Amino acid sequence: MVWLHLSIAIVAEVIATSALKATESFTKPLPLAAVVVGYLVSFYFLSLTLTVLPVGIAYAVWSGAGIILVSMIGWLVFNQSLDWAAVAGIAMILAGVAVINLFSKASAH
Repeated sequence: MVWLHLSIAIVAEVIATSALKATESFTKPLPLAAVVVGYLVSFYFLSLTLTVLPVGIAYAVWSGAGIILVSMIGWLVFNQSLDWAAVAGIAMILAGVAVINLFSKASAH
């Protein structure tokens, strides 16, 4: 159940972060509502994961997955370019999250 909670936290954070651009400096109420609700949902479900997972592991997976997904949304939806350094950095983040999940005994819950 902890990984489901963490997945919900990640998806909500990605939605909220992606909606930030559409708020146009917090002047558009509907996207702003998506940002606020998204972050509230994200932090609530992240807090649930912290009852089981160590904060460092939960935060590393949450933030790493968020960075990867938001970067992909920026590229696909907002036509933002990713140069080789950005792609390499994202690949290293992905590798780090994979190492934590596959090999760390601290995340074995």
